[in-house]
Amino acid sequence: MEVRNVTTVTAFVLLGLSNNPQIQVLLFGLFLVIYLLTLTGNLMMILVINTDSHLHTPMYFFLSHLSFLDTFYSTTIVPKLLENLLFRWKTVSFLECFAQISLVIFSGTAESCLLSVMAYDRFQAVCHPLLYTVAMNKKVCTGLVGLCWALGIGISLINTLLLAQQYFCGPNLVRSFACELPPMLLLTCSDPYTSIACILTTMVVMGMATLVPLLGSYTRIIMTALGINSAKGRSKIFSTCSSHFLVITIFYGSGFFRYMTPSSGSVLEQVVSVQYSVVTPMLNPLIYSLKNQEVKAALRRMVVRKFRSTV
Repeated sequence: MEVRNVTTVTAFVLLGLSNNPQIQVLLFGLFLVIYLLTLTGNLMMILVINTDSHLHTPMYFFLSHLSFLDTFYSTTIVPKLLENLLFRWKTVSFLECFAQISLVIFSGTAESCLLSVMAYDRFQAVCHPLLYTVAMNKKVCTGLVGLCWALGIGISLINTLLLAQQYFCGPNLVRSFACELPPMLLLTCSDPYTSIACILTTMVVMGMATLVPLLGSYTRIIMTALGINSAKGRSKIFSTCSSHFLVITIFYGSGFFRYMTPSSGSVLEQVVSVQYSVVTPMLNPLIYSLKNQEVKAALRRMVVRKFRSTV
């Protein structure tokens, strides 16, 4: 009970990626470019999907929400990272830190659910094409997206509120460039068992709830593709699903390493955090636009319309 008499931490110091001023300048320029590309790519994707009638389908409806979540997640992380690279004193208030943790958990959870929903959408399109418009009608799609958002908000609130019940009496040095759960748990002066148990429970439950339908959907898709005699038909199925499968691999691969391994503040852990938090939101729109003929065609139509209206 002596912990209650110790001074309570009201702010944290983010140690960031480097203390070298020259390296910080280079990182600032690099991350600024990545952030601008992330905003441009994802906002362009949202604009194209919402303005082109050819893309008003369930697949692109989900993709527009994925682009929004990537924009939201990147904006939660990168602006503070850029600010810390410019200033010598890298402090963040208690409330600001926990708000960032809450938003990171929300967007990560909602995105994992949405990727699973998108896999189910591809399963319906490939395995039950005649019933696709009935199974994935507007009401169903809206309900699935709403469920993703609700789960993200709920899990975010639970984990953040439990973490906020911990005592932080010092040190207040966060071995990361952002406020995240793993490095924050290392700073608690009280027993973090409840928070750790809740984190692991929610990760296992959400992992099963998202990975099982995701893997099940792609197993059925692959079996259906292999059962088609036409090489052109198989190629069409794999090209349709390859972009989504690549995004899933990057998201779950880096996320699993980041949150399922002990936090140590190592260089490798920082690199994975940067890839997961900064680079991945930029890659998603590039993957979908470069590997998707419909998106590229919609982009060309939008550019032509803009050119004609300007002329």
